[in-house]
Amino acid sequence: MLYEGDQAPGFSLPATPDQTLSLADFKGQSKVVLYFYSKDNTSGCTRQAQAFRDGLAQIQAQGAVVIGVSPDSLASHQAFSAKHALNFPLIADVDRTLISAYGVSKDPVANKGVNRTTFVIDTEGTIQKIFRNVKVDGHFEKVLAQL
Repeated sequence: MLYEGDQAPGFSLPATPDQTLSLADFKGQSKVVLYFYSKDNTSGCTRQAQAFRDGLAQIQAQGAVVIGVSPDSLASHQAFSAKHALNFPLIADVDRTLISAYGVSKDPVANKGVNRTTFVIDTEGTIQKIFRNVKVDGHFEKVLAQL
């Protein structure tokens, strides 16, 4: 299990729009709001993505970027992103390596499901804050306040 103050596990995975994202891409440049969600186009996950979309300028003003992660495919993410005009990347963690590394699997033994969790990572790759078992309503405001 990861804790605040730990180094965030690195990654290099496919993301929208047709790119490979690495945590190292942001080192020394931006804080990262890395949020894990279970599935594209479900009501709670859609509302959460829309909240980050609508508040992205406020997050960027705090020197941060937003990245969403789920086990859905890149094609699913591209359709979800287009449908809701998302203005931040979504990582396709289809083999669930990032979900496992961050310890957000609902069933770690079977490696199924995703606990809605958000990590705020500083410019040096240290986890500043972990929001576990996130409730969508009011979550964006909590993340913004943390930044």
